[in-house]
Amino acid sequence: WGVDAISSPTVLSYIEEGVDTNKVVDMFYGNIAGCIGEVSKLLLLLGFLYLLIRRVVSWHIPVAYLGTFFLLTYLFPRGQDEAISFAIASLLSGGVVLGALFMATDYSTSPITATGKLIYGALCGALTVFFRYFGSYPEGASFAILIMNTFVYYIDRLTKPKVFGGGANAKQ
Repeated sequence: WGVDAISSPTVLSYIEEGVDTNKVVDMFYGNIAGCIGEVSKLLLLLGFLYLLIRRVVSWHIPVAYLGTFFLLTYLFPRGQDEAISFAIASLLSGGVVLGALFMATDYSTSPITATGKLIYGALCGALTVFFRYFGSYPEGASFAILIMNTFVYYIDRLTKPKVFGGGANAKQ
């Protein structure tokens, strides 16, 4: 009898113990254990690039999400590695890239304005770091996106452009 599958923890579960630089390359290409759809960051980026070229999604939410996530994990590292290594490994492990590129950019649950998208993405990134650091689950991207979805209405109201002209009877 041969071994059909091997069960092992994902990189995200032991990232605080330190990550080898060879593992970072494996995390980017997807040669690691993990949930389907989140392991190959290269393929996720190619899929996002296709959607970006076709103008299905915009760059605002993913850049704000991943930028905030990277900045916070760089400023507050938890692992034994240096800050930059921990931030890169944190970014490439788990579902944060999948969440930022495909889940957070959903039409029906994301803000309409560019400013609103930047605010939404930044808050999703900050919440993801908060849940990863202080939550009982190692992952936090899906929880952060779900919580921020409830605030999209208020972000849209806050960032709605002002209507000028037309007097008191103008349509808004």
